[in-house]
Order: sequence, then C-alpha cells, then structure tokens
Amino acid sequence: MSLAIKNGRIITASDDYVADIYVENETITSIGCDLEIPDGVETIDADGKLVFPGFIDPHVHIYLPFMGTYAKDDYESASKAALVGGTTTLIEMCCPSRADSPIESFELWKSKAEGLAAVDYTFHMGVTRYDDEVEAQLRELVKRGLSSFKIFLAYQGAFGIDDEELFKTLKLAKELGVIVTAHCENAIAVSQLQAELIAAGKTGPEHHEPSRPESIETSGVEHLMTFAELTGAHVYVVHTSCDGALRAAQAARYRGVNAWIETVIPYLVLDKTYAEKPNFEGAKYVMSPPIRDIRNQPILWDAIRNRLISTVATDHAPFDFGDQKTMGRDDFTKIPNGIPSVEDRINLFYTHGVAEGKIDLQTFVDAGSTQAAKLFGMYPKKGAIQVGSDADLVVYDPDYRGKISVKTQQMATDYSAFEGWEMKGRPSVVTVRGEIQARDGEFVGTIGRGEFIARQPNHF
Repeated sequence: MSLAIKNGRIITASDDYVADIYVENETITSIGCDLEIPDGVETIDADGKLVFPGFIDPHVHIYLPFMGTYAKDDYESASKAALVGGTTTLIEMCCPSRADSPIESFELWKSKAEGLAAVDYTFHMGVTRYDDEVEAQLRELVKRGLSSFKIFLAYQGAFGIDDEELFKTLKLAKELGVIVTAHCENAIAVSQLQAELIAAGKTGPEHHEPSRPESIETSGVEHLMTFAELTGAHVYVVHTSCDGALRAAQAARYRGVNAWIETVIPYLVLDKTYAEKPNFEGAKYVMSPPIRDIRNQPILWDAIRNRLISTVATDHAPFDFGDQKTMGRDDFTKIPNGIPSVEDRINLFYTHGVAEGKIDLQTFVDAGSTQAAKLFGMYPKKGAIQVGSDADLVVYDPDYRGKISVKTQQMATDYSAFEGWEMKGRPSVVTVRGEIQARDGEFVGTIGRGEFIARQPNHF
C-alpha cells in the first residue's frame, strides 16, 4: 500500500512548512519538497490545505454500562464519527464495576472493538477496587500493553475508590511507570447535595450543576494531588472544567507534583445555561463534572494557549435524548451523563480556537494529538509526522464552511448537542496507517481495520 500527499502545509506541535509526504507499508517513508512519486501511486493534492498528524482522543466511552442503560454508539458508529472528524486513535475508558475482574473486563471491552473498529484504539484500565487479586491482574494487564489506569473519586459504590485504595493504586503505578488518569470530585459531598436538592423539589437538569459545584471538583483535584505528592505517582486530571480545579493542579505542579491536565471540548464552547434549557432540553447537556459558568471559558482557553492544559479530549458518552436521557425526567440524578462529541471535537476546536485566534496551529496539534501520544506511550508512532511514524494523517480544508447536524452525523445518538453550529474548516482526507478512511465528511474506509495499540509504560 502506497500513498502520496503533495504540496500540503504540514503542521506539527512545533513545525509549519510545505512539503510532500510519501507512505509505504502503513508508515511515512519520505518527507520533502518535490518528491518523485512512482507511477500508479494514489496521490492527494493538498495545495491550499493543512496536513496534521492524526488526532487522538484520549478520553472516550464507547462500550459503557451506566445508570441502568448502555451508551448508544458501538465501535463501528464511533469509528466512523471519529474519522470524519479527523480522529484516528481512540483511548477508551475501561470501567469495570467494583465486583468485576480487571482482566475479564479488559477482554470484554477489547472484544467490543475487535472486528468493528476502523480507528486504532487502546484503553485506560479502570481501578474500581484494590486488593491482592486486583493488584496481580493490573500487573498482568501492564504486561499486555496497558500503560495507564483510571480512577474515580466519585460514584461511590459503583466506580469510586476509597483513600486506602487510592494510595495503593498510585504506589503501584509509580512502581510500574504507569500514569493514572483521575475523575476528581467527592462522592459523599455530591450525594448529600443531590439529596437536599431532590428533597426540595429541585429535580430538573438545571440542578445538576449546583449538585456538583466547582468547589467539589477543586477539592477533588487537591485531594488527588496530595496523594500524588506522597507517592511520587504521575497523574492526569481528566475533564477539568473550571478555574479552581486548574489552579489546584497548577499549584501542585509548582511544588513538584507530576501532574498533567485535560479539558474536554464541551467546556470550551458550552456553558451551564445549556443545561438550564426548558422542557427538559437541558438534559442533553448533562455530564459530570457539569458544564460551568461561562467565566471559566477564557481561563481554559488561555491555559491551552500557554500549554498548561496538555490535552483537549471529549469524554464522549453517547446517550439518546428520546429514551435514555428521559430516565431522569423526574430526578436529574438519573439522567445518563454525557455529551456525544467524538465527531465534532476537532472541528469545534479549530473553529472556536484557531479560526478565532485563541490558539495557534501548533498548539492545536499539540493539544489535539501530540501530547496524548507522548503521555500515553504512543509517540512518535502516533501524534507525529516523521519518517517511521504511522501514516495517520489529516488533510484539512480551512476554507470549508458548513453546519453540524444530527441529520448528517455518524454518531448513533438521536440528537446533536451542537445542532446548527457553524464549522470553519473540516477534514477533506483522513488516513489510518496509510489507508484513506474518510473523505469530505463521509466514511469511505474499512470497518475492522483498526488495531489495538499495545503500549509500554513511560517510566517518565
């Protein structure tokens, strides 16, 4: 399999130049000006377009049993959605319950991708309890190619762990060279606030944010940072939504804690008024931590521009509005959490970031691809345009203009959280290891082409 991309403006996390790219056997083999391309090789003219490394979403849920139902996407629909939006690699959260075996859960989650994934994929392994059996299985899973764990400081009795389990998980991670991703809240505080609000008759989706205020997220980050400092573990705060949580992580980094910060695209473009829409429409925008007061948006954008926030993900957790979100019509605590966005992340990030002058192109690539590859043990195989890197490439048309709509989306949900929003730019060609998988908003590739990425611990 050979492919050539000619005359494109190549953008990486640090570079900006015009050149040709030649691909053979799934990898980039040559980069240069006026490359000689053998006869018969498919050639893409990228004149006037941007060429990015394939984007990586480091935080998605595809197979997800949650709140009595299951996420709507499978790997076929999620892959198609990711690809038309420029994402070529997904890192899914494998989230067993406290009663489940980690190895059996990993095998279950992996089985959902095999044969259906059109993107490459890997997993963060959820640690939802800690005992000798779990420790032995976590050690084995690291040998099988998982180099990141996931913990929840929330969802007590389901996914959440206590402080003893937190300490032991971080100690093991430090020993193995594994980075620990963390959902930072406080389960007891959330449950108490939820109970008070429901008892007061405040049952609508507009009360979801007050039940999980910024102070709870901030205290969760502070708690994690204390334990990271004590153990020396490397931690990664997922879906950071507000100024307080960002400051808590930055304060820890200032005193030497090994911490990285993720935000997600909904926090950058939505605010809490969306969850306050009447007639239960606000349920479409319920996620945890919640979308926040709009005053947080410029703070998050500034942190991305200054590369204090490392990655922009989605926390894609797709549930239908019509028959899933409505499970919580009379009790907001029963609304399945999540905003479907794996398809829209890169276009929203470009439209509201690059096109509006909030960030430059190199930062766009760094936060959308390269940092995830580096932190999670895939660089420079992924997240780079270098000789020897996988030929995961996005030819991006900055002049495209269009609108987001449920009518044209690949995601399986019955609504779009961004219905009617303008796109200023869109991928025109997307490749996975040298094979074209999407063109101009349409999936044109091979279902099942995606491969599991076995990773080695970074040991930082």
